[in-house]
Amino acid sequence: MQTEATETLETTAATTTWNRNHPYPATVTENRLLTGPASEKETRHIEIDLADSGIQYLPGDSAGILPQNTCQAVEEVLRRLQFTGDEPVTDFYGKPTSLREALTSWLMIGKLSSSTLRQWATITAHPDLTALVQPGNKDKLDAYLWGREFLDLLDHAPAKLDTAQLLFKLLPRLAPRLYSISSSQALHPDAIHLSVRVVKYESFGRSRWGVCSGQIGERTPPGGTLPIFIHSNQLFRLPPDPAVPVIMIGPGTGIAPFRAFLEHKQAGVGQWPMWLFFGDQRASQDFLYEDELIRATKNGLLQRLDTAFSRDQAFKIYVQDRIRENSAELWRWLDQGAYFYVCGDSKRMAPDVEAALLQAVAEHSGKGPEYAQEFLAGMKKQKRYLRDVY
Repeated sequence: MQTEATETLETTAATTTWNRNHPYPATVTENRLLTGPASEKETRHIEIDLADSGIQYLPGDSAGILPQNTCQAVEEVLRRLQFTGDEPVTDFYGKPTSLREALTSWLMIGKLSSSTLRQWATITAHPDLTALVQPGNKDKLDAYLWGREFLDLLDHAPAKLDTAQLLFKLLPRLAPRLYSISSSQALHPDAIHLSVRVVKYESFGRSRWGVCSGQIGERTPPGGTLPIFIHSNQLFRLPPDPAVPVIMIGPGTGIAPFRAFLEHKQAGVGQWPMWLFFGDQRASQDFLYEDELIRATKNGLLQRLDTAFSRDQAFKIYVQDRIRENSAELWRWLDQGAYFYVCGDSKRMAPDVEAALLQAVAEHSGKGPEYAQEFLAGMKKQKRYLRDVY
């Protein structure tokens, strides 16, 4: 997954040397485009060398990446605040650093937070900002924040700060991002693979990039380094029984952990029967790892592959539609004890997939919706229904 998540992070016991406060400077060995030239998305396959780091991971784990703001963004913020960048400041741990380094590695300037806007409204007394932070204006505040960066706020309401250190109170900490690992260490002992969608969009007359995805995809070619650590996800593991069937729902970059699952099986760790549902916009442009998945299906590594390319026909088809089309077979796998995994979008895809799952159980068990709810609750209790959504 690529996910740009900022939840509480933890490290595995095997990698305590390297963590969010002390990441490993890993060398990128491959950075290649997965999507076609006409795709509306830019998704990249990244390979990272672990060398002699001692880092260990399992399928289902994520790589934490510490992002940096671009030099251009940092210099523009410094210019608007009338600082040189050489001003001494102390970081969140009380260690001395320069303001330029703080804006590069410590402070979130690539996304505007509500707390920053509220404090800036107090500092500047700007009427537009003062109105936005009034009680009852949450919708207008959220609309203002979307697609804006700290730089936009400085342009809208210029001000000069008394000291550079105040920025540590104004701006949130630049948090690590988590990306689902798309490789198995059983197959690649000294490497981590990631599947990263590079976030790009236009807003308010400026081209925008995801802070971390842009750094990984566009600013770190082979030979460059990324500061990484491992985030252990004990709640997204392959079944301990190596013969239990596995159903995987992973549209877009949600395929990442399932590529790791397949590689783990390929390495001979287990014999899990595997069924993958993959979807994206267009088969010709967005079929991530197409050659690998077709080969895995032909050689029996992957028992079933169902795809849903939403833009390849007049009406849109998604992975949840494929689940409904194959609901009888899906129920047969579930009735045999299959684990059910979902990775990807939490807002629409994951709820729609769950609804299709409940419909399949209700219909093909012959016991109706109430039983389907009970069956799903049982799967959750048995840790057979596992989600990594964002």
